[in-house]
Amino acid sequence: MRRFFATTAFCAVSLAGALTTAPAHAALETGTHAPDFSASASLGGHEFTYHLADALKTGPVVLYFYPAAFTKGCTIEAHEFADAIPDFKAQGATVIGISMDPIDKLNRFSVSECRSVFPVAADPTGKITLSYAAKMPLLHMASRTSYVIAQDGHIAMSYASMSPDEHVSRALAAVKALKQHP
Repeated sequence: MRRFFATTAFCAVSLAGALTTAPAHAALETGTHAPDFSASASLGGHEFTYHLADALKTGPVVLYFYPAAFTKGCTIEAHEFADAIPDFKAQGATVIGISMDPIDKLNRFSVSECRSVFPVAADPTGKITLSYAAKMPLLHMASRTSYVIAQDGHIAMSYASMSPDEHVSRALAAVKALKQHP
């Protein structure tokens, strides 16, 4: 019996490690149409309804999915996006993060980690996350996946990696490329 529990524990730890370290793969490819959505969102702790179609009227949208608010990688990524907001705005782009966290948790995250400079949206059912092929298998959370959506609604860039390191730089490069070659 002891051996059974040891084997089960080892398998569970191995599976968890594989899911969190394996690269994610965005299924929505460049050039495809981005699914439209509306969601409860928070900016600076103030709730509102975010509509992708409305945001695209003002310019490209950087849409990034992240696993869970207040975790190490998600905090790093939120800080990096917050620091880069002036660069995105200079290119006419807006940024929104989405997780499967509840809105009350995101109200706090939008203030502390997003520094009240960009919104985060709640997708507690995972409907939006699934439509963007950004849901982690077997877990109730999003994979770390970033998209740049051009103003006409097509996906100009997709990038999936559980490491937060390159999401901001890749998104900013894609937004700059869009401005040069709409």
